[in-house]
Amino acid sequence: MATKIDKAKVKAALERKATQTYEPVKPKIQLGFIHNNVDCIGCRACEIACKDKNGLPPGPRFRRVMYVEGGKYPNVFAYKVNMSCNHCAEPACLPTCPTGAIWKRPDNGVVDIDSSLCIGCRRCEAACPFGAPQWDPHERVVKKCNLCIDELEAGRKPYCVMACMMRVLDVGPIDALRAGQWATPAAVPGQPLVRQVKGMANPDLTNPSIVFVPHPQGRVDG
Repeated sequence: MATKIDKAKVKAALERKATQTYEPVKPKIQLGFIHNNVDCIGCRACEIACKDKNGLPPGPRFRRVMYVEGGKYPNVFAYKVNMSCNHCAEPACLPTCPTGAIWKRPDNGVVDIDSSLCIGCRRCEAACPFGAPQWDPHERVVKKCNLCIDELEAGRKPYCVMACMMRVLDVGPIDALRAGQWATPAAVPGQPLVRQVKGMANPDLTNPSIVFVPHPQGRVDG
């Protein structure tokens, strides 16, 4: 049985979408993630905490820990890349949504979604170069990371960050993180941060709010 959509809410959401599509939101502070690819042990506590927080069934994962291995003996390597929604400055998902269910918050830059307005067309899922929107096969709607907005508003950090036992995942103002001016246990003193690692879509597409402490084999040349 199809979910009944509130037409008044759709109209208001579409008006918001039109505004944010043609003139991207410039939030007061843009929050973003930092992940240390080298020291991450791949325990996936962040994934489990996220699924628990959001009550996700088997299948959809708002946060994904990706294992990268390569080389030939004796020069082998392995590292992890941890990613969820990157709360992009120019999110590709936002203009594709026909009901305006996706929007960007002006106070902290979080790209949020109102799944009650989702009609299950999955256009956002196809548009995102980072695989952030996730299809819920049980509710037949798309959901995604909203950076645990309720936790942020309560003065706490997202569940994924709080669950990280190695403290290699953190959140903060992305400009300060990029400049190395934000105190975080995920950073390594003296080691530069990068906005792209191998296997990741070109950040110029949407300007994602994420930086990495890269593994040497994960650096993108140039």
